[in-house]
Amino acid sequence: MTALISGLSDLADRYDVILSDVWGVIHNGRESFPAACGALAKWGEEKPVVLISNSPRPSHSVIPQLDELGVQRAAWQAFVTSGDATRVLLSELAPGPAWRVGPERDAPLYEGLGLDYADYDKAAFISVTGPYDDEVEGPGDYQDRFEACAARGLVMTCANPDIVVQRGDRLIYCGGALAQLYAQLGGKVLMAGKPYAPIYDLCLVEAQRLLGRPVDRARVLCIGDGLPTDVKGANDQGLDVLFVASGIHGAETIGPDGLNARAVEELLAADGLTATYAIADLVW
Repeated sequence: MTALISGLSDLADRYDVILSDVWGVIHNGRESFPAACGALAKWGEEKPVVLISNSPRPSHSVIPQLDELGVQRAAWQAFVTSGDATRVLLSELAPGPAWRVGPERDAPLYEGLGLDYADYDKAAFISVTGPYDDEVEGPGDYQDRFEACAARGLVMTCANPDIVVQRGDRLIYCGGALAQLYAQLGGKVLMAGKPYAPIYDLCLVEAQRLLGRPVDRARVLCIGDGLPTDVKGANDQGLDVLFVASGIHGAETIGPDGLNARAVEELLAADGLTATYAIADLVW
């Protein structure tokens, strides 16, 4: 059974390092969550916090966004993104050419990789970070082109495995939704972000650097709000996980009386997942 906790302080003696999700846990794309940031900052006074994000951009290019949203630097000691892990995949496919799908803000993903680019009918592979315009587009807008690419046997790399994220009070489609459609059409998809192993490998390297000693995986706590990414990733890696229920699954798990423990269990069971702990919002 998932244990409900009142705050992160309940676990302070149990773990040496935190791998914390970003979007949905410490901000919603429009504003930061002060209580969550404060909880991680409190943890960081004694033990390290590694942020683990499915952002398709390299971590160095996402830090300014965290600053603008008011996520205090004290809330984390290292930052690893899906973009960091995906650059390894892209370097192996260079020079392409790639059909590059995603907004211009994700351009830092490709810097220095020596990739060439082409439209879908002339590309050697597809590189997806998300829809070109996630305010209005969804997977269906790409179906015809994806069908043509799948028929040609093109591989797709997806730098953001998230299906949706919360932006303010809305859910918007991410790269994972496009990758999901491509796989359904018979295309091959490569991903390195959550829930896949490469991003966790990078995070544990950072954790070891910060601790100054080998990491005891039994004393690593993952925190996240996404079932197919954060929770599944932790489960697949054999790591404990704190499920933050108020994120993208808040409508299903938070009722008038707060966190609904039964709803959490049913939600997890439906996907064959487990969470060590659950909390409504991340607080100290």
